[in-house]
Amino acid sequence: MRRFPACRAPVAAGMIAVMRRLLPILALLLPNVAIAAPSPSEIVAHAPGTAWADVPADRLLVMTLGDGAQIVIELAPQFAPVHTGNIVHLARAHVWDGGAVIRVQDDYVVQWAPRDEKAKPPVDFVAHPPAEYDRNRQGIAIRPLGFSDPYAPATGFAAGWPVGTDGNRVWLAHCYGMIGVARDMPPDTGDGQELYAVNGEAPRQLDRNLAVVGRVLTGMEHLGALPRGTAALGFYADKAQDIAIRSISLAVDLPRAQQPRLQVMRTDDAAFSAYLDARANRTDPFFVQPAHGVTLCNVPVPTRRKP
Repeated sequence: MRRFPACRAPVAAGMIAVMRRLLPILALLLPNVAIAAPSPSEIVAHAPGTAWADVPADRLLVMTLGDGAQIVIELAPQFAPVHTGNIVHLARAHVWDGGAVIRVQDDYVVQWAPRDEKAKPPVDFVAHPPAEYDRNRQGIAIRPLGFSDPYAPATGFAAGWPVGTDGNRVWLAHCYGMIGVARDMPPDTGDGQELYAVNGEAPRQLDRNLAVVGRVLTGMEHLGALPRGTAALGFYADKAQDIAIRSISLAVDLPRAQQPRLQVMRTDDAAFSAYLDARANRTDPFFVQPAHGVTLCNVPVPTRRKP
């Protein structure tokens, strides 16, 4: 497997840029030698420390299933402040401790619920949140994807999140691993007690129809491997089939040694631009014909554990 030689993080992004500028020149000088551009994974692996942003512990949920499998979720209060506020209150009230995953619909969603939805809600809980399906774009800088999209006039990335926009409003997209709030028929907006994670091809038709409140940063493989429900819409036919949830806690409330220390790649950084370009134009050795295009959800924003 071809690897980059070890290099110090601060110069890695510059090296990638220099390599890209030299490729056309080298192609003229060495026409019979195949020169491969760095792959997306190589760009991520060699991105400098400045290309990464810490995820605050007060925005992380740590979900532990009955078998000990752990899923870490980042909340997005800038897009759905009331719903995410409810989720924080619910986590601190431990309403999901002893709850269960009740639905696993193949190529769609994994959904979970608290142990008792009829229990008295925590203080400051908003029973009927507004429809936080999009928000005013004011103050939101977007790094454009650069390719057309069938679900939005324009798409891109805002502070690390995949978004759609019409120029005036902006909304989170239903990409793989995104977290949304389950609801009943409109005008119900969901209160945050039942949440779902997208576990298949992005159901972008749901954009602007439900509140998207976050994303799975680590552990999505555990949710994706759960047994599929056999009842309508992928619900488990028998409560005995439900997947136990041991706990869902706000990371900042855990002992410091148990708090996940995660980083997300900054989408306003040159390393991300190189990564996006590589996702759209695959020239690493396996590929015969680059697509010269990419969809929003085919550019997952890289995550890593903080070094």
